[in-house]
Amino acid sequence: MPQSSSGADAAPRDGSPTFVLVHGAHSNAAVWSPLVRELAFLGHRALAVDLPGHGVDAHFPLSYQAPQDLAAFAAQPSPLAELTLADNVAHVVEAVRRLARFGPVVLVGSSAGGATITGVGNAVPELLGNIVYASAWCCVDLPSMADYLKTVGHPGVPLPMINWRTADVDVLAELKHGLMAEATDEQFMAWLNTVEPTEAPQLLTADAQVRADTWGRVPHTYLRFSRDEAIPLAMQDRMIAEADRLTPGNPFAVHTVDTGHVGMWLHPTEIARILTDLTLE
Repeated sequence: MPQSSSGADAAPRDGSPTFVLVHGAHSNAAVWSPLVRELAFLGHRALAVDLPGHGVDAHFPLSYQAPQDLAAFAAQPSPLAELTLADNVAHVVEAVRRLARFGPVVLVGSSAGGATITGVGNAVPELLGNIVYASAWCCVDLPSMADYLKTVGHPGVPLPMINWRTADVDVLAELKHGLMAEATDEQFMAWLNTVEPTEAPQLLTADAQVRADTWGRVPHTYLRFSRDEAIPLAMQDRMIAEADRLTPGNPFAVHTVDTGHVGMWLHPTEIARILTDLTLE
């Protein structure tokens, strides 16, 4: 038997879960802060991951600062142009491998983070106790997020650069309606100031399809966000139904939260209790 090189490598498994939380596009680990707090209050470990090029490695062009140079900002290519979905998956797989030494891992993704957690489920199903989609993309019959968007008339064109610091009240109202309609203006602005202007343009079109022989072996859960305008409820239900047809012996466990796209920011206590109940089933 090989010898461990350090005490950390020989860490004991205590059987309790660790929640690994994966953000979506233009986001970072901060979006999970309220949920990490509530999980901790319930006695759980949780790691909110910054995907490559996000969080402490985020890019904020000078043209994005104040005063803004909107022409220069619009003309700038994304600094994440070379980043791929495979890079995101490898990054999360590494975190899952390190945490699986302590016990089961529950992998949670929101929005475009669904593509990443699907890739992790395809790659290392044996390390996962559950895969949870929090109003997240789960590509089953179609290969990419862009393909699903095209079915509802969206061009599926990536938005690698977004000016979240706009002062245009009409744009802000549209963003709030689409992402956080039930939030107060103060809650919306607090969240808005955590998001990032740059994203990898190819993530939307990358192949993120689930595989029945790998992903399909892992228990999976879908948290339907009933007020979501970014991934409307009909789209969420479509992906759930497709997955259930693919793995009829292992269907989605489904829970509904009365919230919009960024529900984990506004309803962390409710979502934490749902996640805790998953570990008791």
